Amino acid sequence: MKNLSEIKSNYTLKAMIEALLFVAVIPISINQLSAALDESVRKIEIALEELGEHYKKTSGLRLQWKGNKVQLVSSPELAQLIEDFLGIETTTTLSQASLETMAIIAYKQPISRPMLEEVRGVNSDGVVRNLLSKGLIEEVGRADGIGRAILYGTTTDFLNHFGLSSISELPPFEIPSDISLDITGSQPRVLKD
Repeated sequence: MKNLSEIKSNYTLKAMIEALLFVAVIPISINQLSAALDESVRKIEIALEELGEHYKKTSGLRLQWKGNKVQLVSSPELAQLIEDFLGIETTTTLSQASLETMAIIAYKQPISRPMLEEVRGVNSDGVVRNLLSKGLIEEVGRADGIGRAILYGTTTDFLNHFGLSSISELPPFEIPSDISLDITGSQPRVLKD
C-alpha cells in the first residue's frame, strides 16, 4: 500500500479530494479532508473552490454544501436524465402547506415548531412530521429555555430536491414595501398600508 507522500507525488490535491468525495456517502467537513490529506484547511478550501468552478463549467457533477460540509452530487440540470435512466418515478409532491413550511424553515433555521407556528398562524405538527419523514428537514438542536423545544433545519436532501448547491443560493427574502408583517400578537397578520 502506498503511503500518503507517494500518493501526493502522483496526484493533485483536487484529484485526491475528488476521490474522497466520490466514495463518501455523507457530506464531509473541510477539517476531515484536511486531516485525511495532511493539508491545511486553507489549501483544502482553495482546492474545493477550484473543483467547484470546474464542475460548474464542464461536468455533470456539483459540489453541494451544508454548512462546513461538502458532498459530491449530480448536477440538478441532469435530474430528469438520471431519473429516467434509473427508472425512478417522481410521484412525491409537496403540498402548499409543506412548501410554505419549508420556506420558513429554510430562511429562519434553526427554528422551533412553536416559532414556526407563530409565523404560519396554524398548527404545523403534521407538516413537520411529513417533512421529517421525507428527509427534507432534521432536528439540529434544542432551544434554550423552558421545554427546550426541538430546533429544525434543512438537510442535504432538501438541497438536492430544490437543486441547490448550498443554502446561500436561496433567493433573497424580501417583503414588498406596501406590506408589513406583525407577529407581536398571538396570530401573525399582514398589515397593508
